Amino acid sequence: MNRRTSREKALQAVFQVDVGKSDPENAYRHVLGKDSDDVFLKKLFFGTVEHLHELDQIITDHLENWSLDRLANIDRNLLRIAVYEMKYMEDVPYTVSINEAVEIAKRFGDEKSSRFINGVLAKVMETLGK
Repeated sequence: MNRRTSREKALQAVFQVDVGKSDPENAYRHVLGKDSDDVFLKKLFFGTVEHLHELDQIITDHLENWSLDRLANIDRNLLRIAVYEMKYMEDVPYTVSINEAVEIAKRFGDEKSSRFINGVLAKVMETLGK
């Protein structure tokens, strides 16, 4: 499966854990379906879930006039995945992580999601300094 598809599936699984309170293993298996294990998806999803509190703090530090719990569910979980990718997946350039998150936001979020995601991730990129 290509990385865009893996990111979309990671978003679906993180959403299930966050909003549906699903068990991470069950959420992963559900989005994987009949596909075989995907190394990128597995690392992205389980890494995001494992570092949730740290990722939430990074996101919160870069929100202006917003709180994490006020964000749309899609936006919050997409930010979590993108920040994880930027912080922990050194083989992916920041600009790729941001672009992918923006494109996925256009597909799954509302009309303002992509600009919002782009703005927050640009600030995160400055902080992480790559």
